[in-house]
Amino acid sequence: MADEKKPYIGGQAVIEGVMMRAPTCISVAVRRPDKSIVVREGLVTSKIANSKLWKLPGFRGVAMLVESLKIGFSALNFSAEQQMTEEERESVGDGKLMIAFSMVFALGLFVALPQALAMGSGKLFGFDFGLSEANFHIAIGGFKMLIFLTYLLAISQLNDVRRTFQYHGAEHKTINAHEAMVPLTVENVRAQTTMHPRCGTTFLVVVIAISILAGALFAPLLLPNAEGVLGQAQLLALRIGLLPFIAAVSYEFQRFSARYCTTGPLRVVLLPGFLFQKISTREPDDDQIEIAIAAFRAAQWREEVGDSVPAAEEEPHVFPSFETLMERFASPAADFPLAAAE
Repeated sequence: MADEKKPYIGGQAVIEGVMMRAPTCISVAVRRPDKSIVVREGLVTSKIANSKLWKLPGFRGVAMLVESLKIGFSALNFSAEQQMTEEERESVGDGKLMIAFSMVFALGLFVALPQALAMGSGKLFGFDFGLSEANFHIAIGGFKMLIFLTYLLAISQLNDVRRTFQYHGAEHKTINAHEAMVPLTVENVRAQTTMHPRCGTTFLVVVIAISILAGALFAPLLLPNAEGVLGQAQLLALRIGLLPFIAAVSYEFQRFSARYCTTGPLRVVLLPGFLFQKISTREPDDDQIEIAIAAFRAAQWREEVGDSVPAAEEEPHVFPSFETLMERFASPAADFPLAAAE
């Protein structure tokens, strides 16, 4: 279990890199095609950090989800740009359109499709599903879990995605090493597990489980007489509207399980998420571990120095090697800012 006095540091795998998020800052470390390492880091303004309301249970989960999506897409765009030539970067379209498309795609795949499959399977096998019945929402949850599993297995066959899953494993290993209070060396990080209870994959599994309960609870109360095509549309709208509530409850449950269910009999609570993490993480190589350590150390360094040193947001730091990067981030007294260290 992590030292409760330590602030949580979380992360995300990006294209050929890792993003790390500390309470007041963020960093993204990416390996460029020429093997140099580029780091973008800086302070972040958090609704949770600056508002008593957004720190309350039920609100902080929604705020954290929105912030994580915004930061995650930004980190992904940054990492993708580092793999492009200058001409390719100029030809890339508006990222906002891609975000909108991704949101619509996710709602269709994980909200609308499971409901359609549950209703279709009921008709196929002669089950008379009522739209507000618990059995119907269990069926929706089952199809949702099946779709999520199939999606992960399918994309894991792509070479680029497999590499991203390796960076995901490197991110987990680095955080596990930090929480075990061992020095962040490649050797120490390599020895850690790729599983972590606060993983986003586990969060999605929790969301699916909570959505079953939420649908079974609220549909009879709010849509007791729903039926037919109109009833299906109303139920779909209700399930989309419940997403903030589901995210809030899921966030609190995952915080609880990450703190109290990592040892002993309660560890069984984490097993479903860990099973899915077996797909979404892979054992990284040493170069990928270096990137995860670099991202972690950059976030840790920014947490230490605060705004006393200008951030590398517009002009990221560039390092020819991992050793050079670690030397420059070794102490708050290092010679900053850096335009480039090539």
